[in-house]
Amino acid sequence: MATAPSSQASLLLQKQLKDLCKHPVDGFSAGLVNEDNIFEWNVTIIGPPDTLYEGGFFNAIMSFPKDYPCNPPVVRFTSEMWHPNVYADGKVCISILHPPGDDPNGYELATERWNPVHTVESILLSIISMLSSPNDESPANVDAAKQWRESRDEFRKKVGRCVRKSQEML
Repeated sequence: MATAPSSQASLLLQKQLKDLCKHPVDGFSAGLVNEDNIFEWNVTIIGPPDTLYEGGFFNAIMSFPKDYPCNPPVVRFTSEMWHPNVYADGKVCISILHPPGDDPNGYELATERWNPVHTVESILLSIISMLSSPNDESPANVDAAKQWRESRDEFRKKVGRCVRKSQEML
């Protein structure tokens, strides 16, 4: 008898969580929001050194679909975040979190989009990389992208406020 997709997803997520607990990765921590739900994770991303986000502790929720890893999770910051690739509601917009296949908007190659070989670790490392190198060419937050391009000092100040707020929430 074949295993149902949600049980396969559950087993894979349990393994990835166990691996992260055994071998923590610099730059983030991860755990379950609720011990009874393997499909929703709490993550804290530490602002990368030598970036505007340095010193920040940014909380997010990773919500995995029942058919993971065939489709990507949704990652949404619950901490305030000002970044060209993060929507106003906190949802992260990077290529590897977009469903597999061709981009209906024609911005991304299929090879840049979700691939089932990605893990929680590779996703979070990609988000850390995104914090280091914003992509303002196809922004989720047009205002942040415009400020990043045209008024870097104001952008820096706004990110600094987000970093301070994240520290106060500890």
